Amino acid sequence: MPKYVKKDNTPGCTTEAVDFSALYDEFAALDAQIIGVSPDSVQKHDNFVAKHNLSVLLASDPETTICNAYGTWVEKKMYGKSYMGVERSTFLIDKNGKIAQIWRKVKVKNHASDVLQSVRDLTA
Repeated sequence: MPKYVKKDNTPGCTTEAVDFSALYDEFAALDAQIIGVSPDSVQKHDNFVAKHNLSVLLASDPETTICNAYGTWVEKKMYGKSYMGVERSTFLIDKNGKIAQIWRKVKVKNHASDVLQSVRDLTA
């Protein structure tokens, strides 16, 4: 049975959360809220937020209900082994609740800045 292996405090998740937190005020000025979703527990999220002084909101999805609804809970393979994990993705949702843009298989470098620019473009 594949198991979940993507967790708070991994290098990619940490970098992304720190990058979005660094831009928190700019997102807030555009009335945009950042919410990170993963199967990690509330306690793990709380520890992660405290350890890295994060500003972003982290939602716990232990049953992967949200991840499945957005199509981000996927089977992955590494070193010939299968496991279930979250596909790093970002969804920009407009003020009417419609998905305005989707980034799949996100590469962390400059991603927060790219999303911020898309929010600026959407609100212009």
